[in-house]
Amino acid sequence: MNVPPSNDREIPKGNAAGFVKYIKADMVSGFLVFLIALPLCLGISIASGYPPIAGIFTAIVGSIVATVISNSELTIKGPAAGLIVIAIGCIEAFGGDGIAGGWSEADVSAYRAALAVGVAAAVLQVCFGFFRAGILGEFFPVSAVHGMLAAIGVIIIAKQVPVALGVTASGGPLEMLRNIPNYVAEANPAIASIGVVSILIMFLWPQVGRKFSFAKLFPSPLIVLLVAVPMGMIFDLMHAHSYTLQHHDYQLGEQYLVAMPDRVFGMFDQITTPDFSALRQPKAWTWVFMFFVIGSLESLLSAKAVDLIDPWRRKTNMDRDMIAVGAGNLCASMVGGLPMISEIVRSKANIDNGARTRFADFWHGMFLLVCVAIIPMILHRIPMAALAAMLIYTGFRLAHPHEFMNAWRIGREQLIIFVITLVSVLATDLLIGIAIGIAAKAIIHLSNGVPVRSLFKPDVEIAGDDGKTVHLVAYKSAVFSNWIPIRRLIESAGLLERKNIDFDLSETEFVDHTVMDKLHEVTEDFEQAGLVFRVIGLDEHQPLTSHQDAARRKGLCSIKRITLMTDPEIEPLLAAEFARRGATGYTSVDCRGVGKQQIDGDSIAAVPRVRLEVMVTPAVCTDILEFIRGEIQPNHRLTFVVESVQVSRLNAFVATPRMPVEV
Repeated sequence: MNVPPSNDREIPKGNAAGFVKYIKADMVSGFLVFLIALPLCLGISIASGYPPIAGIFTAIVGSIVATVISNSELTIKGPAAGLIVIAIGCIEAFGGDGIAGGWSEADVSAYRAALAVGVAAAVLQVCFGFFRAGILGEFFPVSAVHGMLAAIGVIIIAKQVPVALGVTASGGPLEMLRNIPNYVAEANPAIASIGVVSILIMFLWPQVGRKFSFAKLFPSPLIVLLVAVPMGMIFDLMHAHSYTLQHHDYQLGEQYLVAMPDRVFGMFDQITTPDFSALRQPKAWTWVFMFFVIGSLESLLSAKAVDLIDPWRRKTNMDRDMIAVGAGNLCASMVGGLPMISEIVRSKANIDNGARTRFADFWHGMFLLVCVAIIPMILHRIPMAALAAMLIYTGFRLAHPHEFMNAWRIGREQLIIFVITLVSVLATDLLIGIAIGIAAKAIIHLSNGVPVRSLFKPDVEIAGDDGKTVHLVAYKSAVFSNWIPIRRLIESAGLLERKNIDFDLSETEFVDHTVMDKLHEVTEDFEQAGLVFRVIGLDEHQPLTSHQDAARRKGLCSIKRITLMTDPEIEPLLAAEFARRGATGYTSVDCRGVGKQQIDGDSIAAVPRVRLEVMVTPAVCTDILEFIRGEIQPNHRLTFVVESVQVSRLNAFVATPRMPVEV
């Protein structure tokens, strides 16, 4: 967790006093975020089938509206790569194709229809917040959400590879993935060189930053522009011409550059209003629902993630933040902007740059406004291949192999849900894909013995209340689909009444990964409120993996039993080392016997021996065996055996932190 500077322990507040007090820190951070946001806003707009200026409109509007309405101090509001798939899908549904083949009347018509869809979705988001429905973001299972985001990353990569190579292409994500070798073969060498160099910078510059601290001052998107713009000038992309390479003719020209206004303040000529007649078409409401659900979910998740890394641990009112996002989307769509969310990458950069209050978001928008209003001619020189490279890097981060490994570490069933959601989104669309992922999780829960009724209705009651602490008991199951009413009861009985909570899960048969993850969030909420939230009753539940957030099923747990025969004089050493490595106890039996060496030496006289038995978790077992083989066996005669055994309470064999044991 980031720690506030020692000279700034006071919690910064985004009010009039905070605006003045923290103006320097917020302006500096806003400027640095602006350097990242400028190319990303342009790239996301183009990839979404909107005019490049649309993303700038969104960031500017979001920086003003969200600053006024939301209490989220460090989130940056603006267009996000996660909504590209929905935006371009909406454009194509209304007969447009964005920049592919030039900006035609059909593209303008589809763009205005998409703006109307954005307005309708924004109204739903505002209502969503006013009716205090922000908690609905708690419903979606974590692995399904991550699978959806990974699928979005794959789709972004598939869509942007042709742009980075200077190739015109279209089609579904699976089809485009299959055609990547063809895109490489058809690449325009000049444009591809800009794209490939930009991709290499995006991937390698963070590595440079780890070795040289000065590199961290310059974000990789800025370095891409500093390299790609001169390359575009060398290839004279401002003027249409052709060149020949390996007996092939290739065309170059302004179609490979970002389309921007050709005069100062020309951005205001680009303001476009929605065509509300599009909402009469039934298909429009499919996209309204898509923007509303996925946009709201991504925004809520991002805001939660930013709260966790806020150095001052300030909490965002999710309902209020949803109203801010909805109001921002309403205003942005009315002037021609993309949908916005709370954007996690820029928000993380905002925190790293030392922002104090929400006015950093405001300043980043003002810098965008000044830049695009005054120097649009310079921005016109940015090659689209460079912007595509930035999005390819963003897509890779969403679908990073670590996401698969994280799911595997939490549990095999989480990886199954993750992959099913990912493949389903690629094969269908976002809503159907995440619905399939949720259905897969529900089926897995049923196979783990969760009753059908318990999937949707929790069985929780207040079993005691001494005025300071409320004892809540959950029965049957605690899973993602019944978590919302559980959380509401925890909040109403605890946070609202200013009481501690003991949440007893001893009567549940199954607790899933999503609930285990959410319980950590609730614990932090109570800590910030000066209260205590304790989870009890999981002693008899077996975690499906060693991960702290793994799902837990009530029943016998597997552990290891080490049985060891050796000389009595080393018993104290072994006992101390067992305890130091995490054993919670051991048994010792004095006995007599002979070993292989005595039998081979024709001596069968029994000698004093000691039989030690210790039961430990697999990780502790591995540590103990390494110690025995490395330090005991070379100097002492002993034999040992390791067995897997079943116990009813795993916690009885998990050591609590303790002082080192002296021998």
